[in-house]
Amino acid sequence: MTSIDEPLVLETAAKYGVPVPVAQELLARTRPCLYLVPYEQLPASRRENARPAARTGGLPALPDGLAWPEPRNPLVLSVDCAALPHDILDIELPADGHLLLFTEIEYPPESSVVLHVPAGAHTTERSATYDLNGETEQVRVYEPRTLYPVPGLTLEGDAEGGPQTRAFLDEDGAKDGAEDALDSFEAAVLDMAFGGPRPGVCVQLGGFSDSWDMAPDVGDLVLFAQLAGQAIDYNVFTMNLIVGTREDIAARRYADLQYDQQC
Repeated sequence: MTSIDEPLVLETAAKYGVPVPVAQELLARTRPCLYLVPYEQLPASRRENARPAARTGGLPALPDGLAWPEPRNPLVLSVDCAALPHDILDIELPADGHLLLFTEIEYPPESSVVLHVPAGAHTTERSATYDLNGETEQVRVYEPRTLYPVPGLTLEGDAEGGPQTRAFLDEDGAKDGAEDALDSFEAAVLDMAFGGPRPGVCVQLGGFSDSWDMAPDVGDLVLFAQLAGQAIDYNVFTMNLIVGTREDIAARRYADLQYDQQC
């Protein structure tokens, strides 16, 4: 899983005036993720020998005999599982093959589908047009964009922190700028894990959600994937979140995943 140099984290905490116990509590509230970003958003330190691992948009390549899932939602993401860094996430994704995600990003989806296409399966690219009651229909096809994986850390968004953090943010401490110091420290740690400023618009696998409304990854549900609408189409301002239990994700029971669109 994503590792981060704890001495460097503690050095950064000292820079912002954050006590060591508070910094350690914060690290305990993180989960690893994989960001999928265009080449130009890769940190400079990660650009050499960068290997693409995903694509937004385009047309699906499906195994022979498997039709475009009904209803025919657009293909929004294809992930080459073998090209993902391994031992990063704390959820279990397939080690090879491709994950294909079909959903609506412009309107709340009536249905969404995640498919795993096994490695070595003979596939054929499907057409975006099809016949419906004698009429030719067209599925929306988004412009393909190649994405590269970057490990990162995410922070539990709604948690108040542990006793050390709450003590640090007491009324007197807050007056002395403790809240601003903690916010700056948190941002610095998350940027450190990414290797530079984190992307504001991207696709994310695993980790905690960065939801705009009520977080869907609560209780037994964890984030499977999160897609900012603008990562697929610059003119779409939605956040699309997919969650499920760790058990369903590991067993590839993708039909049991839950979808939430926020705007």
